[in-house]
Amino acid sequence: MELNELTAVSPLDGRYAAKLAAFRPIFSEWGYMRRRVQVELAWFVALSDAGFEEFKPLPKEVRAYLSALLRDFSEADGLAIKQIEKTTNHDVKAVEYWLKSKFAGRPELEKATEFVHFACTSEDINNTSHALQLKAGRAEVLLPALDAVIARLRALAEQHAAVPMLSRTHGQTASPTTVGKEFANVVVRLQSARQRIADVKLMGKMNGAVGNYNAHLAAYPDHDWEGFSRRVVETPELAPDGDPAQPFGLGLTFQPYSTQIEPHDYMAELFDAVARTNTICIDLARDVWGYISLGYFKQKLKAGEIGSSTMPHKVNPIDFENAEGNLGLANALLRHMSEKLPISRWQRDLTDSTVLRNMGVALGYAVLAYQSLLVGLNKLELNAPALAEDLDNAWEVLAEPIQTVMRRYGVEGAYEKLKEVTRGQVVTREALQGLIRGLDIPQADKDLLLQLSPATYIGRATAFSAPG
Repeated sequence: MELNELTAVSPLDGRYAAKLAAFRPIFSEWGYMRRRVQVELAWFVALSDAGFEEFKPLPKEVRAYLSALLRDFSEADGLAIKQIEKTTNHDVKAVEYWLKSKFAGRPELEKATEFVHFACTSEDINNTSHALQLKAGRAEVLLPALDAVIARLRALAEQHAAVPMLSRTHGQTASPTTVGKEFANVVVRLQSARQRIADVKLMGKMNGAVGNYNAHLAAYPDHDWEGFSRRVVETPELAPDGDPAQPFGLGLTFQPYSTQIEPHDYMAELFDAVARTNTICIDLARDVWGYISLGYFKQKLKAGEIGSSTMPHKVNPIDFENAEGNLGLANALLRHMSEKLPISRWQRDLTDSTVLRNMGVALGYAVLAYQSLLVGLNKLELNAPALAEDLDNAWEVLAEPIQTVMRRYGVEGAYEKLKEVTRGQVVTREALQGLIRGLDIPQADKDLLLQLSPATYIGRATAFSAPG
C-alpha cells in the first residue's frame, strides 16, 4: 500500500497533512538528517580553522561548496543516506559516510576526510540536531501559530470591551463582567505562557563519549577543547546565502556538563511550558464552547458545511472541540517526554532516542489545536440580544452591591437580609428597588443603587479589556 494522506497511520501525516506542512521539513526524518549534516559541517569547518598542522584552513571556494551541501540538501540526498544506513545500521555513521562521499574529486577535502566526525560521539551530533529542530520549530511554526491566537483574542477583547455579560461562578449567576474582559484574561495568561516558551535556552553539548573530551585530548592534548566546542555551539548559524568565510556555527547555548548525552533538562522545561500553555487553551476552548451553548455567540456559516448527518439545523462548535482533543493529545506526549527525557541510566541509555523522534508529533498536535482555535475564534459572532436578555433575568446579582453598601453604613445583618430575599428565588427589579427604598442609608447612596442594573454593574471590567 502506497503511503499517502489516506494510508498514513498518523493523522498528522494523513488527515491533517496539509495543515502541518510547515512542520515536515523541520521534524521529519529528512529534517533530522539535514540538521545532522549541518552539525557535522560546522564541526568540520571549525576544525579547519583551529590551527592544527594536519588540517589547514579551507579555501573560501571549498567552504562555499560545503555551505551549498547544506543549503541544497534534497530528498534525494536523504534517501542516499538511508541507503548507506542499510549497510551501516547506524544513522549517524551513514551521514558521516555520505559527507565523505561528497569530498571525492576535491583534493583539499579528500585529504581531510578523517576530520569528519573527528573525536565526536553520535550524541554530539544528535543532541545539537534536536536542539536545532526545536529552535526552528519554535520560531517558525509554534510561536507564530500561538501568536495568531493571542492576536485574535486581543482583537475580540477590544471589540467587545464594553459589552456586559452575566458571569457564572459554579455555573450559577454571578456579578457581571464584560465579554472583552473575559477574552482579556486569556490574552494576559497566554502572553505570559508564550514568554516562558520563548525564554527556554536550547542547549547543545559536543564533548565526546562521556562528556570529558577524552579522545580530543588524546589527539591534541594542549588544545582548548571546551572553548572550541563552546564556539561551535554558540556561534550563530550561517545563513543560507551567508558569507562562507564566516564560521559555521549552531546558534545554541553551550552545555558544559554532561555524560554522553545532553541531560535534556531544557527540553523538559520547554515541553512543560508548551503543556502549560495548552492547558490555558483547553480552558479557553471549554469556556467558548459553553458560551456558544448559552447562545452568547453564533458561528459564521460556511457554504456546504454540514453540522449533523441527521439534524440539519445544527452548527456545532467543532473547532473548539477539535482543539480541546488535540491539546490533550499534545499534553499527554509532552508530559511523558518532560518526565522521561531527563532520566538516563549511568552515562547513557537509548530510551530517549525513540521518544525524541516524536517531538514533532507532540508539538504538531499543539499547532494543529492552535489552528483550530483560530478558525473557531474567527467564526464567532456576538449575539447581543441573548446577552442582554440573560442579564435582565438576573436581578439577583445586585444583592452583592446592595448588601455591601448596607455594611458600609453599619446596617446590622446586611448579608443575611439579602440572602433571605434572594437565595434560590426569582428576584425582580421591582422587588429589589422596593427593598432599596426602605433602607436606612443616605439618599444619595439609595439613588446610586436604584440606578444600577445587571448590565451596568460591571465594576472596572472595561478598563481591563485591552491588554498590551
